[in-house]
Amino acid sequence: MAVITLSRQVAAWGDEVAQSLAQQIGYKFVSRKDIEKRIVELGFPESKMPKYDERKPGFFASLAKNRDEYLNYVQMAILEAASLGNVIIIGRGAFAVLEDLPNNVSVRLVADEKTRIERLKKEFSWDDKQAKQRIAESDQNRAGFHQSFYNVDIDNSSLYHAVLNTGYVSIEKTAAIIADIVKETVTAELEEEGKKKIQEKLTAQRVINKLYFEKKLNIEFMHARIEKNEFILYGVSDSPAIVQQALHFIKEELPEYEVKSAVSIVQDFKTY
Repeated sequence: MAVITLSRQVAAWGDEVAQSLAQQIGYKFVSRKDIEKRIVELGFPESKMPKYDERKPGFFASLAKNRDEYLNYVQMAILEAASLGNVIIIGRGAFAVLEDLPNNVSVRLVADEKTRIERLKKEFSWDDKQAKQRIAESDQNRAGFHQSFYNVDIDNSSLYHAVLNTGYVSIEKTAAIIADIVKETVTAELEEEGKKKIQEKLTAQRVINKLYFEKKLNIEFMHARIEKNEFILYGVSDSPAIVQQALHFIKEELPEYEVKSAVSIVQDFKTY
């Protein structure tokens, strides 16, 4: 039950490599459209998707409430996909959401600018100027998206198990290299640890979504982590009473865990 997460530049053959890899090793390819569909099914308005679709949100979209709403839904969709096991997930910061998963293999796909330009020109019948503009826009948006939502530099190669240049390696060979990495690194023991970790992450995210969408508790940047028998709540609030309400709810939902707060209380904190 390995989980492969692919990050890619535009025109670096992300979908093509994912499809080839899925065929080679019999995994399910969870595409960007699959994740987008699930985000909407979970409750995020489809009309708002263009504001967050792998791009840095604008000023109003980046305010805490709007940002948290999208982030909670996208993380839930990614975790649900990962829980299926033997999957390939592309985009939406999946590598960052699942970074501590022991059975995750994350790969970044890149290509040189000349190759990317030629691919875009061929696919869309564009000229050089149009292709360059698309590359610049996409690179900026994806960098902004990952910085805004996950506080990571998408071009930091140390975040991935491998960075592969599809300007020099074919689709099939790139997929075969990834398959070899999975085979060599993901042991049966790591698969079992990964399954457990995914379920813990799903449990934590489901509770966070209930606190956020059902209880509507005013804790911004809210997230949680489960460690052994502890459920730890994080975020920022201006009210200790609201934090206590959240802890009480979590104890009712998950009586098997010891519930702790790591929420920062900031008296002058303002939400929008």
